[in-house]
Amino acid sequence: MRTAAGKVVIIGAGIVGSTFAYALQIHGTAREIVLIDRNKERAEAEALDLGHGTFFTPPVDVWAGDYGDCAGADVVVICAGAKQKPGQSRTDLVGTNIGICKSIIENVVAQTRDAILLVVTNPVDVLTYAALKFSGLPKRRVIGSGTVLDSARFRYLLSQHCQVDPHNVHAYVLGEHGDSEVVAWSITNIAGVKLSDYCKNCPRNCPNSEREKIADQVRNSAYHIIEAKGATNFAVGLALVRITTSILRNENSVLTVSTLMKGEYGINDVCLSVSTTLNGDGAGRVLSPDLDEAELEALRSSAGAIKKVQQQVGLS
Repeated sequence: MRTAAGKVVIIGAGIVGSTFAYALQIHGTAREIVLIDRNKERAEAEALDLGHGTFFTPPVDVWAGDYGDCAGADVVVICAGAKQKPGQSRTDLVGTNIGICKSIIENVVAQTRDAILLVVTNPVDVLTYAALKFSGLPKRRVIGSGTVLDSARFRYLLSQHCQVDPHNVHAYVLGEHGDSEVVAWSITNIAGVKLSDYCKNCPRNCPNSEREKIADQVRNSAYHIIEAKGATNFAVGLALVRITTSILRNENSVLTVSTLMKGEYGINDVCLSVSTTLNGDGAGRVLSPDLDEAELEALRSSAGAIKKVQQQVGLS
């Protein structure tokens, strides 16, 4: 069982990996943070920069290492891969990143088969499935960051629209972390009040087009950010801290991580995001709240889109 004094290895010290390391250091969950990158000088510089800040943060050891440092890790986080370019979909990256993923997984499992693997590299659902296949580890110990960030975007947008604290908004994005993701309106609530009931008692009388606008922003905000500044990093770094903390502290938090489906919602042999408990052993129970018919159909369609990519690259 994982403890709060955990060791986290981050493979890929680019903008996402380094931002995650910074957020993790500030949060104080991990006692050891190791950065691994094919550009060793970059990893060393990032580790040194973070190390200079340890006076201001909870105690943590940060260093640049190699695959041998995966031994004894509680969580190995895979951020390495080809960068998504402006106008490029996440699935466009699959060919290049499958090869990178295979090499990384082989190196990691040569050092440890006890760590939980957290895949961040896009397309995350296909690469989570690939990591599961390449590693041979139990499904609970190979997870993807999935739609944890998408769900946070959804909650933020609803909180702004409805003028409530995002902590009181309970809303989920399911399926692919990508263009076919499903914004699950039917299970959305604000402080325990179903959104449909909340809207009935709201004086603003928003048209249904507002929902479509919010859903579009959830799906496409990453593209806008990448177009404007080259990458998304701050929110995903915080999302990874949330996932990692749930593992290291054995929280059993319910998060929409990407895991292998085995019959949930009638979906099999594909990794996608549904509400899942996350603890020191990795992914636990999959919660399957009732969706309306349109959402259920959209979720199965999303699974089909992911599986099609898996088949195209010879994974299934």
